[in-house]
Amino acid sequence: MKRLLTLFAALMSLALAAPAHAVTDGEPDGDDHPYVGLMVAQDADGNPLSRCSGTLISPTIYLTAGHCTEAPAAHVEIWFDADVESGIPDNGYPFTGDVGGTPYTHPDYDTDAFFVRDVGVVVLDEPVAMDTYGALPELDQLDALKPRRHTTFTSVGYGLQKAFPSAAAWKEQADRVRMQAEPHLLQINTGFTKDYSMLLSNNARTGGTCFGDSGGPNFLGDSNVVAGVTSFGLNSTCGGTGGVFRMDREWSLGWVTETFGDQL
Repeated sequence: MKRLLTLFAALMSLALAAPAHAVTDGEPDGDDHPYVGLMVAQDADGNPLSRCSGTLISPTIYLTAGHCTEAPAAHVEIWFDADVESGIPDNGYPFTGDVGGTPYTHPDYDTDAFFVRDVGVVVLDEPVAMDTYGALPELDQLDALKPRRHTTFTSVGYGLQKAFPSAAAWKEQADRVRMQAEPHLLQINTGFTKDYSMLLSNNARTGGTCFGDSGGPNFLGDSNVVAGVTSFGLNSTCGGTGGVFRMDREWSLGWVTETFGDQL
């Protein structure tokens, strides 16, 4: 898992936000989103570094968060099974997945302010054929959204289904199973989220993201449009809100389409 920091102070900016990682209070995804996969980043020596989620948006392009692809990540292995957990150790986790690839991180990504340009891509070593893939949004498409209960998203990913404070961490549930939840929009284009992120609900009623989901998609409504990738959380129990890096801005959408356009 990436930098398991906890944010207890009230944030006047996102400068102290902690990378988020899995779906809580959701339900098994099954075959609903087969193009969402679990990834393990490895260093140059093949040592596992972290686990994240992401979306296949073409046969060879896997979209995730920048803090999932940042150095020292040199290689990535990806699984697309809905239930990776039950296949261990036969499925090769965490060393050999369904496909491998090379990680790339946004050129303006800053480890100390990861949430500002938190987007990464894995270029697969060989194509993965599927009937459907995730889709990128239109430029500035999310500006039309209003924070309300019926502005919903479908968050998908692998990782913690339950999180507790450190003293009760033994009760955490971290099955490697693809899960989904339906959070609604809380904040967009505010002084807190700026123009590069959103805050979505993360509670027992709507479900939300947690440690294990970083890079996973937040689909617009029930579509296959990746409105944003799971980026950060604000507390150690993954409650209240979840932070999403927007994919409709020129700096994220443009980087992906211009750099990897010949493979989209």
